[in-house]
Amino acid sequence: MFVVAGATGRVGSATAESLLTAGANVRVLVRRPGDAETWRHRGAEAHAVALDDRVALGSALEGCSGFFVLLPFDLTADDLDAHADRLIASIAGAVADQNVPHVVMLSSGGADLAEGTGPITGLHRLEQALLTTSTTLTALRSGHFQEKVADVIDIARDSGVYPVFAASADTPIPMVATRDIGEAAAHALLSPPSSSETVDIIGPAYTEREVAALLGDALGRELHVATIPQDAWAGALTDAGFRPHVAESLAELYRADEQGLLAPRGNRSIHVSTTVTSTIDRALAA
Repeated sequence: MFVVAGATGRVGSATAESLLTAGANVRVLVRRPGDAETWRHRGAEAHAVALDDRVALGSALEGCSGFFVLLPFDLTADDLDAHADRLIASIAGAVADQNVPHVVMLSSGGADLAEGTGPITGLHRLEQALLTTSTTLTALRSGHFQEKVADVIDIARDSGVYPVFAASADTPIPMVATRDIGEAAAHALLSPPSSSETVDIIGPAYTEREVAALLGDALGRELHVATIPQDAWAGALTDAGFRPHVAESLAELYRADEQGLLAPRGNRSIHVSTTVTSTIDRALAA
């Protein structure tokens, strides 16, 4: 039995679907009872469980041979670090309580660093906490998600502007589709390694200007690429509706990316091939 957390999210759902397609027994964890019923109709066992409830999470992990987990980033949290640490303590505690033999974790480039990477510091702490348990950890470190384009579709369609939080829109960046991460997570669960490892997942490289052109073609209009100066990042994010402390955390993440701190540094890498064009098509269809 494989347990998959975050099954209503992009990566968690792709992981569960890949496991079900492979004929595996799957138990998904969701936040809302209604989502659990949807997964039961798709052939999975399903439980509504909060990841910060160590006892309930431990019960859901009982008897599993592998566990896929992630660390949700809560934009409404008053203290991002405290929120992350509460989840980390519960997740690592439940894994230890149940002696889960293998955990596949959605991590990120830069998770080897303890500071200076915004919300990724929480992923660093989760990796470290899981390594203190008896589990074998597979930390999947992805880079830019192709699906980030979905976050700017409305503004691009309405204003004709494609915003870029970087010094240049002409630097090629590897971008990975979340369905490829889900397939990699399922493969890792089905074929666990003999020891803990970090795995970089690397997708095709695009510049932000190329992504803007592809999105513009799909929307049927030319988009103006607007690079936002670094000293304006936090303010622009606040103006977009993010709370100031969340905006500053995200700005720190963007600065870390600019400084090369999120580059692949895992034990090995996986190259995947889904194109950003197909991801744009799926986002628009949705």
